[in-house]
Amino acid sequence: MSDEAKIELSKEEKALIDALEKLNIVSLNNVVKFMEEEYGISAAPVAVAGPAAGGAGAPAEEEKSSFNVKLVDSGAQKIGVIKVVRELTGLGLKEAKDVTDACGMVMENVDKAKAEEAKKALEGAGAKVELQ
Repeated sequence: MSDEAKIELSKEEKALIDALEKLNIVSLNNVVKFMEEEYGISAAPVAVAGPAAGGAGAPAEEEKSSFNVKLVDSGAQKIGVIKVVRELTGLGLKEAKDVTDACGMVMENVDKAKAEEAKKALEGAGAKVELQ
């Protein structure tokens, strides 16, 4: 029955998915924002039944397996921070500068070790970082 429920994609749809998978985080975010504005759609997750059992929120916090690394402040040594952003993400100079200037999301959905490593590197360059 799970085979019957699987969604089949056309060649064009598969090509689009392949192209999206090759984008970096900043580019993919731009595509999402454009589609939200242009077509009035939202990439926000649909509300699903929340934690019904009392106290279920605490174990979910402990089990968190993916983190986002967000710049809170680029600090006085912005050039150093841009260099670290480039190293961590593989972004070009302009894209890394844009992320740094906007105090944007540097990495999304990475494991705890990688997020901590990124935070340490960014803080070493003088930035203030938040793990979400």
